[in-house]
Amino acid sequence: MPAHLTPTFRDALAASPRTLVGMWVCSGSPLVAEICAGSGLDWLLIDMEHSPNGLESVLAQLQAVAAYPPTPVVRVPASDVVTIKQVLDLGAQNLLVPMVSSADEARAAVEAVRYPPRGRRGVGSALSRSARWNRVDGYLEHADEHVSLFVQIETVEGVAAAGAIAAVDGVDGVFVGPSDLAASMGVLGQQGHPDVVAAVLRTVEAVRATGTPVGVNAFDPALARTYVDAGAAFVLVGADVTLLAHGSEALADRFAPPAVDPDGPAS
Repeated sequence: MPAHLTPTFRDALAASPRTLVGMWVCSGSPLVAEICAGSGLDWLLIDMEHSPNGLESVLAQLQAVAAYPPTPVVRVPASDVVTIKQVLDLGAQNLLVPMVSSADEARAAVEAVRYPPRGRRGVGSALSRSARWNRVDGYLEHADEHVSLFVQIETVEGVAAAGAIAAVDGVDGVFVGPSDLAASMGVLGQQGHPDVVAAVLRTVEAVRATGTPVGVNAFDPALARTYVDAGAAFVLVGADVTLLAHGSEALADRFAPPAVDPDGPAS
């Protein structure tokens, strides 16, 4: 029986009249991913780079969110052709590749998601969820239509090459990571530093000039608004694990405050 795949994140961006808002899914739990998928947000980023996610847990999360409106994007841990092949075969249609700092690195990522002769992706669609086990008619011929690729700029070198990276054929969007960018600029942990914000804005401008959608990670609402106003087409504004950490801390502060020693600290 023929099967059909969902539109890509590239398609969602092209169809949206506003900035698409999403959140990180980092817990590794399909249950948490499903809860987030029912939130009303536009997209979810399932993270393999800095989270306890492997192939099996990513598969389970893709299955858990498939019935919900948000578009799932999977961030692979590195621009590795084998990992990218495996994640695509799991049925991920939208990939984010981190730490892309040059047009050559962007081209390598493009090659990893495309079948020969245009790329280096291994052929295993008959065995995998990507083509629903050969139930998607013409999957191999039209695979590029079913996959969108986003690359992440998060270094000083990447900012300088932003326009060239965005112009690479096959790059569907650029995502800016202020955390690693701040580290690259010598201001570790200061995503709101004026120099970092200025670098992000330069990147947004350079990418938009090529006609390529650009997004950014911004947990601070004021910074998120700044980047949206500058033309960011998609943003991440929170994370499952951060919401759980802050929410549980708020409960503790309200209902279980630390005991106060009536005699004060010892002298």
